[in-house]
Order: sequence, then structure tokens, then C-alpha cells
Amino acid sequence: MMKKKSIPASKPFLILFLCQIISALDVPLDSKLLEELSQPPTITHQSPKDYIVDPRENIVIQCEAKGKPPPSFSWTRNGTHFDIDKDEQVTMKPNSGTLVINIMNGRKAEAYEGVYQCTARNERGAAISNNIVIRPSRSPLWTKEKLEPNQVREGDSLVLHCRPPVGLPPPIIFWMDNAFQRLPQSERVSQGLNGDLYFSNVQPEDTREDYICYARFNHTQTIQQKQPISVKVFSMDSLNDTIAANLSDTDIYGAKPVTERQPVLLTPTGSTSTKVELRGNVLLLECIAAGLPTPVIRWIKEGGELPANRTFFENFKKTLKIIDVSEADSGNYRCIARNTLGSVDHVISVTVKAAPYWITAPRNLVLSPGEDGTLICRANGNPKPSISWLANGVPIAIAPEDPSRKVDGDTIIFSHVQERSSAVYQCNASNEYGYLLANAFVNVLAEPPRILTPANKLYQVIADSPALLDCAYFGSPKPEIEWFKGVKGSILRGNEYVFHDNGTLEIPVAQKDSTGTYTCVARNELGKIQNEVHLEIKDPTMIIKQPEYKVVQRYGQVSFECIIKHDSTLLPTVIWLKDNDELPDDERFLVGKDNLTIMNVTDKDDGTYTCIVNTTLDSVSASAVLTVVAAPPTPAIIYARPNPPFDLELTGQLERSIQLSWIPGEENNSPITHFIIEYEDGLHEPGVWHYQTEVPGTQTTVQLKLSPYVNYSFRVIAVNKIGRSQPSEPSEQYLTKSASPDENPANVQGIGSEPDNLVITWESLKGFQSNGPGLQYKVSWRQKDVDDEWTSVIVANVSKYIVSGTPTFVPYEIKVQALNDLGYAPEPSEVIGHSGEDLPMVAPGNVQVHVINSTLAKVHWDPVPLKSVRGHLQGYKVYYWKVQSLSRRSRRHVEKKILTFRGNKTFGMLPGLEPYSSYKLNVRVVNGKGEGPASPDKVFKTPEGVPSSPSFLKITNPTLDSLTLEWGSPTHPNGVLTSYILKFQPINNTHELGPLVEIRIPANESSLILKNLNYSTRYKFYFNAQTSVGSGSQITEEAVTIMDEGKMAGILHPAVGAGKGYSEILFATSPVMHTVRPTFYKVQPLYPRIRNVTTAAAETYANISWEYEGPEHANFYVEYGVAGSKEDWKKEIVNGSRSFFVLKGLTPGTAYKVRVGAEGLSGFRSSEDVFETGPAMASRQVDIATQGWFIGLMCAVALLILILLIVCFIRRNKGGKYPVKEKEDAHADPEIQPMKEDDGTFGEYSDAEDHKPLKKGSRTPSDRTVKKEDSDDSLVDYGEGVNGQFNEDGSFIGQYSGKKEKEPAEGNESSEAPSPVNAMNSFV
Repeated sequence: MMKKKSIPASKPFLILFLCQIISALDVPLDSKLLEELSQPPTITHQSPKDYIVDPRENIVIQCEAKGKPPPSFSWTRNGTHFDIDKDEQVTMKPNSGTLVINIMNGRKAEAYEGVYQCTARNERGAAISNNIVIRPSRSPLWTKEKLEPNQVREGDSLVLHCRPPVGLPPPIIFWMDNAFQRLPQSERVSQGLNGDLYFSNVQPEDTREDYICYARFNHTQTIQQKQPISVKVFSMDSLNDTIAANLSDTDIYGAKPVTERQPVLLTPTGSTSTKVELRGNVLLLECIAAGLPTPVIRWIKEGGELPANRTFFENFKKTLKIIDVSEADSGNYRCIARNTLGSVDHVISVTVKAAPYWITAPRNLVLSPGEDGTLICRANGNPKPSISWLANGVPIAIAPEDPSRKVDGDTIIFSHVQERSSAVYQCNASNEYGYLLANAFVNVLAEPPRILTPANKLYQVIADSPALLDCAYFGSPKPEIEWFKGVKGSILRGNEYVFHDNGTLEIPVAQKDSTGTYTCVARNELGKIQNEVHLEIKDPTMIIKQPEYKVVQRYGQVSFECIIKHDSTLLPTVIWLKDNDELPDDERFLVGKDNLTIMNVTDKDDGTYTCIVNTTLDSVSASAVLTVVAAPPTPAIIYARPNPPFDLELTGQLERSIQLSWIPGEENNSPITHFIIEYEDGLHEPGVWHYQTEVPGTQTTVQLKLSPYVNYSFRVIAVNKIGRSQPSEPSEQYLTKSASPDENPANVQGIGSEPDNLVITWESLKGFQSNGPGLQYKVSWRQKDVDDEWTSVIVANVSKYIVSGTPTFVPYEIKVQALNDLGYAPEPSEVIGHSGEDLPMVAPGNVQVHVINSTLAKVHWDPVPLKSVRGHLQGYKVYYWKVQSLSRRSRRHVEKKILTFRGNKTFGMLPGLEPYSSYKLNVRVVNGKGEGPASPDKVFKTPEGVPSSPSFLKITNPTLDSLTLEWGSPTHPNGVLTSYILKFQPINNTHELGPLVEIRIPANESSLILKNLNYSTRYKFYFNAQTSVGSGSQITEEAVTIMDEGKMAGILHPAVGAGKGYSEILFATSPVMHTVRPTFYKVQPLYPRIRNVTTAAAETYANISWEYEGPEHANFYVEYGVAGSKEDWKKEIVNGSRSFFVLKGLTPGTAYKVRVGAEGLSGFRSSEDVFETGPAMASRQVDIATQGWFIGLMCAVALLILILLIVCFIRRNKGGKYPVKEKEDAHADPEIQPMKEDDGTFGEYSDAEDHKPLKKGSRTPSDRTVKKEDSDDSLVDYGEGVNGQFNEDGSFIGQYSGKKEKEPAEGNESSEAPSPVNAMNSFV
């Protein structure tokens, strides 16, 4: 029998409601279904009934509704139609009924007070909102009043009245002082519910002038302040002092001391009062008492207990608060105020009334034509609410009649409804405390069955578990549901199935044979539909080898096994826990597929280890305990490669997979890092082992993927840090079944080798890819974009097939499918190939050449139509060649150049052209077969350019004052030569250049004689040719005139073509060139160099100097270091372009290496030089005047000078001869030697009294400088005239006189100050 789940009946009054549920349709919340079904409007969002708005902001009255078709909206205001189009301040949001009233333009919110109601309407009915009462919030100011100070006697009670202004909504009251600090409250002083501040008794500390009541209006976020109230408390002691001061001694005076008083209620007054509260609200009851001591308040309910969990005491128990009150909370509540002198009580009679609330709100009703249904609207309240019905917003009494509708109090009964019965009904339940309004539609639909469960949905269930197969449906009338197994199976019945009302089929205990396809059929009188779902039953996951209790020594290694067996189609995940928590984040914990290994175990590793195996369908777990003990002494460890694994076992044999397990061999003290699995194919490649996979060293089982039609054997190799083990013994053989191929050939191509064929090629499958015997290929092709059928042929195990008789270069769709004796591989993908190419038929047209400059041109052409290319367009080739040079008018061997432009390019640049030449070019299109015909030759010419350098420049026939120049014309004149430019200048042996002379030579000359040159002088020549465009590159040469004492020849005038065809160009040099040294300019040598690095070392410093040849403005640096040391060179920068530098801070008595370099010249340095600093001295600062040797020397010099003066005096008195030369010889002092001016070293002594004049015939040095060889001081300076006076025999007869100013020295005589020794000689 078919088993149905039923809903038990509990109470009789629910029978009609249950009938409604059974007879009405439930519309599933399927978005696609809801979009398609027609539906009356439903209000989804609306503003609250009592809507207080901020008068400073726009008023937004919300009304949102849904329906199919989408509803339109209208509004009423105060019971009449509200035409929003007539009020420009009111707008309605698009696709919504929400109103926005703009009051920001000066309109007041009070103008829009009233009762609003929204109606949402479509063709199936109208829904209405609640009556929304709009009132703007009000926060009026406090009325001004004159407050008298409160003077109170200590111990009396006091009430400070707040009396806040009436606002909407009512304000929140609190008391503060002038500093905006809340006034402290206690059992003695507290604020009442009405906002007044009550003092049960006053104390002197209550005296203050700033009791201020504040009213906060939350809607407008404003706070109003009452004027401060002053309270002054008089103590009895001060009052007695005041009375005594105003009375005589005989008067009897004295105020009564503060006396205690029993409690008196300040609020409420009297012994009884009443309170009415609405159901669901918060009930607040208050009692505040006066008295001294301060009374304590207690609350009780007469005849009952205060409700637990809903009762709270506030304001120091002066306020009783009961939340969510109900009718059961009605009764008498007594408050009792008590102190040590007595008590007082008050009874508050509470009545709980109730605004209407729902018992059964009407629910939407979806019916089929001809069905019956009911709408029930039941509400309760105190007093009992009245129920009224509306249809589409109109009282049902005046609504259009519907014969299928009958109103019976709170119920509307529908019988045999039709589609026109669709409408929205409103139920209004109201009493004096409020109302409820509910919309419920009746939607009559005629819809064929629909199944909402996705087609072919797959359900996977573990064996022996319940399986639930969904069949969510909808239809009107409600469809009947039937289930079938298989495509043509019989209807399912019996106790082994449970059929749920929502269409779900339940199989309480699913078995392997429950696997299959199930069909759900839904039918009603308007149609039938079915849907198939699939059920797969999976094997449960099991732990076949659970972790076991382990005892391991400290610092040892332990492994827990967790070998599982699971359904091959599920992917398990293994999680290990320690003491029901995650494993420590420690690299010592190694998690393998089937085990957990802990390396270097410590005491902290004690605990329980749990293996949890999860799949998408089930979960299992197992645990074991690990105990760590102390380790014994360890012997010496010997490391070796592991022993080979053994006991290989194949389990779980399937067509495409198998499980291999093994037992590891000994690790030999080096843990196994991984295992390598290899296989042998005994069917196709016997004896050859192939790599299959590898697994971590903690894993001893592996699931291997297999291919069909292979005779497998497996072996395992263990690997540790030492090396690989020997392979294990092979496992038993396992021959997989044959199957059709899984894959098709790769790299399928179609390329024609001839214009009329198509060569189809592919990569053949390898042996084990065939999956079975009889491997062949099905080759198929058809012309693309032509309505042709596929042409197919089956070929043997080859990799090429040729299709003949094809059109030239047309696209073909090609596919190659593998097959064997068991069937075909999956349908292959198509590739596009082309039949053979042929040479292009058409040449490019409209070839244009635009010459850009003398060496570059741009060529344009029109592309060739693709059809005439007859192949893959690879590009265009431009052939161009030089016809002749326009300057020489001579033809030469034509050497064609080719430029290739890839793709569909229609222009290209021709670089490297020769100037002033005539060229031709043509263009050809290129495809895979070759080149097409050439376009007609196009002629173009290049303009003139600058010439190349002259082919040679020779300088011959050097004489004393002339040189002969010969040259050859440029190899590439690149135009018409206009002239030659010759520039030359003299060079001395220090690479200094003299003035530059420029000569322009006619273009028809080939030689030149230069006259009137300096003898024995080197000249540098610069020679280049010119065209109208400009000068070409120059050629340089150097030559030297012959040295001779003869005079230079005169000036010759140019003679063109005379004699040997030479031209002579003579030029006159200034006489100064022969008598005065000219001004030269430094020449930058071709190869810069630094040479002649010299050092002069002292104790702690060294003077480094060098000679430099190279570019000007070089920045030098000096590098130095200790000789023989491997330390880095130290570097010092030389300021400016000086050629000397002083190294300071050196160590005395140390050998140093030094070299000089120039910044910016990479790798340019001088050779190294080595010097040694002097030995350290006892004192560097020695006063020479205190040295004995110097004093002795000075004394000897003074003595010699004295003797010299005596001799001169005697000789003069005698009038004898006094040759100057004899005087020099007689008074020569070898210890006193002047210093040379050029290098500062001591040279030969020159007598300071030598006044011989310079001989007239003396020659100047060869470098035209005058060397200073005489002393700075001579006897000539002491004569009366320029020339000294001598006797006939040459003796000196003049008298010494005052020293005369020296004459200027000739030439480049140094003007430096004399050395100290010379100065001393001059002094004497």
C-alpha cells in the first residue's frame, strides 16, 4: 500500500481551517514561477499608522506593493481622493506608491496633516494600506513664569514642579545644574514620572540656586530649558540665632529642633487610584513618599504574585514596571512606604484593556476554477472588536456581487469559484482602542502542472541511509504525483517507499540496487509533465586499519596508521587531532595519506590522537593514545640506503584503477623520504619499466590510474637521503580489459602539397593509448562554407592521408577519430585546413615611390585581391636596384636588393640608397608557394648628397719651405663636386697647434704645391670635398718640412697646369713666426695617457706629479696604498686640472704604491709607481737658528765676506786691475750655491758680483725662450750708469753706489723672487 504522511487533528475548531489548507493551493517561492503567475496586489511596505514627522524635512509616506501585472497606486486624504498632480510639492516615486512631500520650499508641514491611505490596484484586485495619520513633531517653548525662591526648613519635604510644554511626541525630562551636570538622585531625592523633582526630606546640602528642568524633544533633536529654581534650606541652629538677635532677653524664644516624621505619600494622593493600560504595553506604577527618616517603598499585588521575568523596579523601587502586560495583569497593586515611625500605603486598581489583536489573520487563497475555499478573520480585544469586510477596498455590502461568495461574520465562504472571482479582501477588526487591517487575496488560477526540481538532478547517498528525491511541483488544480523507476518502469508502491505531500519520494533504507533513474510524473486535468532524477548509492567510508596504542622513547619516531576504504568516486579528506584539538604547528608532525608520523618525539607529544575521515557524504573517526618514555643510551648509528620494499599486493581491481600496497624495508637509520612506483607493460613493451608516480615515505598504499589493454606489473623503490633502494620484486600481473580509445590523435593538420590535393596529417596514438587491438583512424573532411556532406575513410595505423582532386587553396573542415575493435573514441574536434597553394596570379598595382631624402624612399602599392593570391598571404617583396649614378653616367653590374614586408602591408621604406642615382623597383606578392608576377618597373631618382672623403691624400717632395699634395676624387661623389677644402696648421713636439689656414681648391684639381712654409716644421692637413649640399667627411695627413739653415724662398703666384700639372699656392707668414715664439693651442691626442708619474716623499707626506696627454678639462684622482698589501686602493680627488697633488697623513718609513687616473675615462690610469716615506724624526719642528752647524756655517760665511771686503779695499787703494772673472775664482765659495729656478734643486754657483753684459752674438735657445743663466744680482747694478766704468786693461774703476732698479729681462725670463741664498749674496 502507498503510505501517506497525515496531519493529526487536535481541536475541533481547526477542522475548517485544515480543510482550507488541504483544498487551497500553496504557491512555491520559486522566483521564475512567481514571475509567470498572475497575482493580485499585495502591500509589502507602508508607513506606521501614527506617523510623526520632522517639520524640517521632506515628508515621505511609504507604500510599496507587488503583483502581476505590476499594480498602479492612488491615495486618499481625510477620506477623499488626493490628486497629487494638482500639488507640485507632492511627487510619487517611479514604480512605487511612496509619496514625497517637499516642504523645503517654504511650505509648512502642518499644511499636510491628515489621514492618508494608499490603494494598489491591478486587473485582479485592489489592496489598501492602513490609515496613516501624519502629524508634524512639535517642540514648543516653555511659558515664561515668575519663580519665587523656595525657603524650606531642614527635614521638611519639597516638590519642584517641572510642568514641561506639551510636545509631540511628549518630551523626555531630566534635571541638571548650570554646569550641565545631572543632579544626583537617591532614595531621598528622585524624579517622578511626571518630571517633578521630589524631596522626601531636605538637608542643608540641598541649598542651591540652579535646579533646572530640561525637556528633550527627540524628533526635532531640541532641548528646552526651564528657568532655574532656587532652594534655600534653613537649619534649626541658624534659625534660633536669627530669632535671638531680634528678641529681648526677657522674651521666651527657641524654634523646635528637627523632629522625625512618619511617611506621607507625595504621589499619588489619597488611599486609592486607578490605572488603565493596553495589552502589550509597559505598565508603570509610582509611589513617592515624604518622611524622616527617608521611607522605603515596597510593592505587592493583592490576591496574587507579581509576574516573574516581566517585573522590574526602578527609581529606587519607587516605580513598578511590568512589561508586555496582558489581561491577567489586571488587579490591585499596593505600594507601602515605611520608616521607623510608621508606614502608609496606597492601592492602585489596574485594568488592562486591549486593542484588537489577531487570532487568525486571513491568508491568501489560491484556488482552481470550480474549487471551494474560505477566508477566516478572527481577532480579539477588550472590548471585543467588531469585524467588517471590504472587497478591493470597498465595503463588501456595496461591492459588486459575486455568486461564489458568502459572508458569514468573520468568515467568507467561496464555492465553485471562477477566474472572475479573483479579488483582494480586507478584514477590519476595530474597537475603541484601535483597529487591525489585513489584506488577503483570492487568486483563481488554471495552470497545467509544472515541476520545479531541476531535470536530471543527481542524488548521492551512502548505502543503508535514507534517500530523499525531490519533486517540487505546482499546478492548478493541484496535480497528482506518481513515481516510477527507470524509463519504462512500473509505478512505485509498497512499504519500502514513503510519498510526501510536497512530492518528495523517500527511500528509508537505500541499498546498492536502489541506484538508478527515477521519474516523477505530475498531472492534472490541464496536462501532464514528468522529470527524471538520478540516484547513486555509495559505499560507506570505513577505517580498515585503525591507529593503535603506542609507547615510544623520547627523541624517537612514531607513526599512527589510519588506512581507509571508501567509495572510489568519493574523495576523502583525513584530519588528525591531538586531544580533540588541531595538531601543533610543528614540522615534526608529518601527515601522510594513511598515517601520521611524529619525528623527534618529546614529552609534550603525550596524548590521544584521532584520525577523522570526511567525504561529502559521511564521516568516520578512530583514536589511539601515545605514551612517551625515556630513551636508553644510543649506540653508534650506521646510515645506509633503505632495503627494498616487499610483499606487494594489488587490491580493489577496477577497469581503470587499482590499489597497490607494500611493506617498507628497513630504513637503515635514514628515514624514507618517498617511494617511486614503476610499471611494466608486458603486452606492448615487455622488460621496459616506466615511471608511474611517487608518494611520500610515510605512505604505503597508492591508488593507481590504469589504461585499458595493458598487462601491468608494478615494482616499488624506496628513497632516503643516502640513496635509492634496489627495486622490489614485481607484483603480480594485471591485464586491464580492452576498451574503445579515450582520446583522438593530436596535432591534426591539413596542408596541401600540390595545388590539387589536401594532405591530412596527425600524431599517431602510442601503444597503450590504443586501449585495445585493431587501432585505426577515421579521417573525415568536407569543404568549409559549402553545404557538403562529410567524406570519410578508415585507414590503418598511419599518420597521413592525401585527398586528391581538390580545388586550389580552399578551406576544409577536418577531423580524425581513433577506433579499435571495441569501438570509436569520443567525437573529435574539428580543425580547419587548406588545400594546396598555387603561385599568385596578379601583381600589385598603383606602385608609387616617394623619395624622402638622398638615402631613403617610401614605396606604396595597392593590395592584391585575396582570391588571386591563391594561398596564405605571407607578404610583399620589393625588388630594387641601382641603374646608374647621375654624376658619373656610367652603368655597372645590376645588383638587385630585396625587402620583404610581412602580412597585408601596402607600404614600406627603402633605406641605404645611394645619393644622386637612378633606381628601378617592382613589387610582387608572396604566398606559401612562392612569388607572383612583378609589377611594372618603377623608376625614381635620389637627390644629391654630401660626398665621401677623397680616395687618398699624399704629401710628397718635402723641401725647406714647401710640400706637394696629391689626392684622388671621392669614391662616391654623391653629386656634382663644386670644390675641395684644405685646412692645415703647424704642430710642435708637444702636440700644440698653430694658426689654422683654410684654402678652397677648384674641383678639377688633383694636386697642390704649398710654398713659403717654415723649415723643420710638422704640419697637419685636413682635406674634404664639397657638393652643393655640403661638405663631406675629411681625410687627414701630417708632413714635415726639411731642416736647413738656408733662407726661405720668395712668394710664388699660383699657376694652374704649369709644368707637371701642379698648382702652386704660396702664402706669406708673419716675420714674427721666425723671430718670436707663436701662440699655440693645445691638441687633444688621439689616445689620452698619463705618464712620467714622479714622487718626492717626506716623512708623512709625498708630492705626486705627472704628465697628461688627452682631452682638456680632465678631472684627475690619485689612488695609493701600502705596497704589497691586498687592501683596496685609497682614492683622493685632485681639485681642478692640476698635474700635481700632495698626499698627507702617510706613515713614516713605509713603502707605498701610487697611480693616477682621470674621471670619466673608464679603465684609464697611469702605471704604478712605488715610493717610501722617510724615517720618523724625533722632532719635526726644529728651529734652524738654534742648530750648531748652522751657526758655524754662518760664522764662516761672515768671515769670508770680511776677507773679501778687505782685499777689495786694498786693491782699490792700489789702483790695480780687477778682472771680474778673477774675482769670481778668488771668492768662489763651494758651500754657497744658488737654487735653480725651474726645479728648486741646487746648481752651479754664480757670483753675485758678476756684471758682465750679454754678448751680442749669443743665440737664443732652439725653443725661442731666453734662459736665465746670470745671477739675479751683479755688480752692474751698483754702477753709476747702465754700463760699468772700466780701465783700458779692463779693471773696475767705478765706486759702489746705491743699488739701481733692474732692467727688464728679455724673453721669458723668470720674474720669481730669488732664493734665500741669492738674497743673502745680494745683501753682501
